[in-house]
Amino acid sequence: MTAPAVRRTSCTLCEAMCGLVVEVDERGTVGRIRGDDADPLSRGHLCPKAFALPEIQDDPDRLRRPLVRGDDGELREATWDEAVRRAAELLAGVQREHGDDALAVYLGNPNVHSLGALTHHPTLVRLLRTRNRYSATSVDQLPHHVVAHALYGHQFLLPVPDIDRTDLLVLVGHNPMASNGSLWTVPDFPGRRRELASRGGRLVVIDPRRTETARVADEHHFVRPGADAAVLLALVREVLASGRARPAAYVDGAEAVRAAVEPFTPEVAERAAGLPADAVRALARDLLDAPSAAVHARMGASTQAHGVVCQWATQLLNVLTGNLDRPGGTMLTTPAVDLVGRGVLGPGGFSRRRSRVRGLPGFGGELPASALAEEMETPGEGQVRALLTIAGNPVSSTPGGQRLDAAMAGLDAVVCIDMYLNETTRHADVVLPPTGPLERDHYDLVFHLLAVRDTARFSRALLPKDPGGRHDWEIARDLGLAHRRARGTGVRQRLSRASLALETRLRTSPTRQLDLLLRTGGGRLSLRRLRSAGPGGLDLGPLRPRLPERLRTVDRRIDLATPLVLEALPGVLAGVLADRPEGELLLVGRRHQRDNNSWLHNAAVLTRGRPRHALLAHPDDLAARGIADGGRVRVRSAAGALEVEVAASEDLMPGVVSLPHGYGHARDGVRLRTATTLPGASVNDVTDPDVVDPLSGNAVLNGVPVTLEPLG
Repeated sequence: MTAPAVRRTSCTLCEAMCGLVVEVDERGTVGRIRGDDADPLSRGHLCPKAFALPEIQDDPDRLRRPLVRGDDGELREATWDEAVRRAAELLAGVQREHGDDALAVYLGNPNVHSLGALTHHPTLVRLLRTRNRYSATSVDQLPHHVVAHALYGHQFLLPVPDIDRTDLLVLVGHNPMASNGSLWTVPDFPGRRRELASRGGRLVVIDPRRTETARVADEHHFVRPGADAAVLLALVREVLASGRARPAAYVDGAEAVRAAVEPFTPEVAERAAGLPADAVRALARDLLDAPSAAVHARMGASTQAHGVVCQWATQLLNVLTGNLDRPGGTMLTTPAVDLVGRGVLGPGGFSRRRSRVRGLPGFGGELPASALAEEMETPGEGQVRALLTIAGNPVSSTPGGQRLDAAMAGLDAVVCIDMYLNETTRHADVVLPPTGPLERDHYDLVFHLLAVRDTARFSRALLPKDPGGRHDWEIARDLGLAHRRARGTGVRQRLSRASLALETRLRTSPTRQLDLLLRTGGGRLSLRRLRSAGPGGLDLGPLRPRLPERLRTVDRRIDLATPLVLEALPGVLAGVLADRPEGELLLVGRRHQRDNNSWLHNAAVLTRGRPRHALLAHPDDLAARGIADGGRVRVRSAAGALEVEVAASEDLMPGVVSLPHGYGHARDGVRLRTATTLPGASVNDVTDPDVVDPLSGNAVLNGVPVTLEPLG
């Protein structure tokens, strides 16, 4: 028997883009997997999720043929032609009868981890001609995009900490030891943290839980969930009051900001968030004194009631301390495929259109996902009557999961592009499963925009696709063209040149589109050169200053005095200082290195070991309620209730409880081997879609008021 072939590829299961070295035998069986030492970005690092890639490939739960619901109500396997035709007819039929916007589209997180999904799914959505578009963006990161657009002129100009050269790194609601970075592609964070310490640098973490990252920090400060804004604004105030602020010459609005943040004293931060006033002052001094410093805030600061304010204040700290666009501060990338500079990604911005029922703001062509259930439930013109999900599980991953679950059951048509039957796709009339991650060519179009070093790497498919399988881009192509046919002659005659251009794009393969982007990007690159690059791909060097030229504001300047935020600050002050009801606890999420949002919980390599689904609570909070460590509790919020085991942990700030995202797989119709054996509950059965960040409409997943009741 011949020795296994040694192949290099990319892990596509999180933002880290880790390079892998994989052994594949002549039968196509994946053997040993290790990190690629030659990769200039990941440097040989890999996390446990990489070992799940072969399990995904061979997973008996993974769908390999389309499913169509028959007259008996059961899903059965069908041919691709039959399934695509049925899907197109269902969606087009609803649109013909009720209008284009009667169809809603939801795109999940895995779309940004697939080259074909990125090149083809947005095109498919545009061809469907609906304005009811939703995605995981508004349950994850929308405040970042709102602030980036306001300050820098483009929603994807997202500065990242230059961790490889910084002297002080401050992370707020951010756990890269578990996540490998989030809106910050930072593989091998543990190694980079050690390097930070070796050169005398410091790591400071602000979080209501002593996370994996907080445990390796030089300082960890507890902060009450939802009150992070008071701390960040107090830091901005102290920097401005010091007289040592040093914004760049292209920055305006500092004086207007100084007046607006004056009420947010360190004492207010202490009262609101529990962080001592002296610690706030000391951290402000440290940011000013450090040779270089970077502040980055993530999920805990974004998915809460003041998400936009938190992200705005975070950016201001980097700007006002002179650390934006400097080595060791926060910097913008120079990617080989510049989706921002080329105009491939739109600049974003609020639209005049708001959601039909509640009037939530639209941003970047999408509506907030928290509005999806009510748009299905509420009768009247424009009611959502059909849903297309693409690599998304909103019943599990968006607020009010039980409510959305019930609303989906009443739709006229549901079509899902997905590899699994899960809490959402169980409602489908048609399921169209794409090939797995090892069967696809790959290039990370998005995450090179967020990486700590400029690199470029193309990965060929590790395995041939199943003879009966279709790639995600092929599904998008076929469904888009079939939908156009199903709409009928009248619509076809009205199609514009733009629509025909979209069809042409659908017919063009992802690798061809990538090659065009590389060849016309100014870097004298091509797909051929990437394919022939040495081990690890191309190293384009450390991040380098790009401002003000990289700005997309009209005048190439940054105006810190964002009206949207300044007008909201009095309300923020009142909100963070408001009294809380007796006995109320604040719920926050958490993630684990072996979890991947709402999927991979049926991968044995990731689920073995100690259960990690329990609600964590401080021992004092449990004792005050007569709840035993290890007992079952009912968690109740304004939106609903769930039952789960509880575990005492002093890693939690008193008054705070924590439940992981992505569990609760035992709903009827969910076919996973672990559905009856993997414990846990869906945290989004108690998050409330009626409560959102008022400035962006982003979901509030952290700081959710709950009560606990013992269950015998």
